[in-house]
Amino acid sequence: MYEAVHARPGGEATVARHAATAARHGYDGVIVRTREALDAVGADGDSSEGDSGGADGHESPVRDPAALSEEYGIDVVDAVEIDADDPTSASGAVGNFRTDRTVVCVVGGDDALNRFAVEQPGVDALVRPMSGSGEFNHVLAKAARDNGVRVEFDFGPALRATGGKRVRALSDLRKLREIVSHYDAPYVVSANARSHLQLRAPRGVVAVGEAVGFDAEAVREGLQAWGDLVDRNRERRSEAFIEPGVRRGRYEEDG
Repeated sequence: MYEAVHARPGGEATVARHAATAARHGYDGVIVRTREALDAVGADGDSSEGDSGGADGHESPVRDPAALSEEYGIDVVDAVEIDADDPTSASGAVGNFRTDRTVVCVVGGDDALNRFAVEQPGVDALVRPMSGSGEFNHVLAKAARDNGVRVEFDFGPALRATGGKRVRALSDLRKLREIVSHYDAPYVVSANARSHLQLRAPRGVVAVGEAVGFDAEAVREGLQAWGDLVDRNRERRSEAFIEPGVRRGRYEEDG
C-alpha cells in the first residue's frame, strides 16, 4: 500500500521524514506531491523556473527517488499536484508535467476543474474534489471511469478537523463514496498528510473509511491504487512500451 503526502516546501516535513515514517507504518511506498500553484506556471505549461520549478521557485523535493528508496526501504515516487484557477491553465500544466513526473494529480473543488480532470486520460487522479464549492455527480463519475482517472477520497479533514468542519467532511465523503461506488469509478485513498506527524498507519486510515461506510478491503484497495498507478506509469515510460498490450522486443517463433 502507498500513501500520498506533501513534502517541503509545500508541506511541513522533508521527503526523508515522510519516507522513514511511512516505512515504520508499514507502507510499501510514498507518493510525494509537489504543489504547483499556477501563478508561476502559465497556460502553456511553462514554468518561470524551468522544468522542475514550482510556484515558489523550488525544485521538486524528490531529488533522487532511487537513492531515497534504497536508504529507507520504501518506494519514493515523484508526483505533481496541479492547483489551477481554470481548466485552460491546468491543461497546459498537465502536458508539461506528464513526461516529467511519475504521477500527475489535479486539484478539484469547483465544477469546471472537476470536469476537466476526469475528462483527461493524462491525469492520474482528481484530488480533493469536494474541497470547494463544486459538486461530484454521476456524469463526472462516468467520465472518471471511462478515462481511468482516479477520484481521491481525502480522509485528512475527517482525521484532523473538529466540530462542524469534521461533520461536513464526513458527509462529503459519504456522498462521494456512494457516487463513486455506484458507477464503479476508480479511486485512491489518502490521509493527505502535510507533515510526517499527520501520517497514519493503514489501519488508522481503514478505521476512518469504515466510519464513512467503506469496508476495510475497499480502503486498502484505495491505498494500493496509488501503487498500481506507479507501476502502470513506469511501464508506459519504459523504452519497451509502445501501447497497452504492445511491447518492443524479440519474440520466439512457434515451431
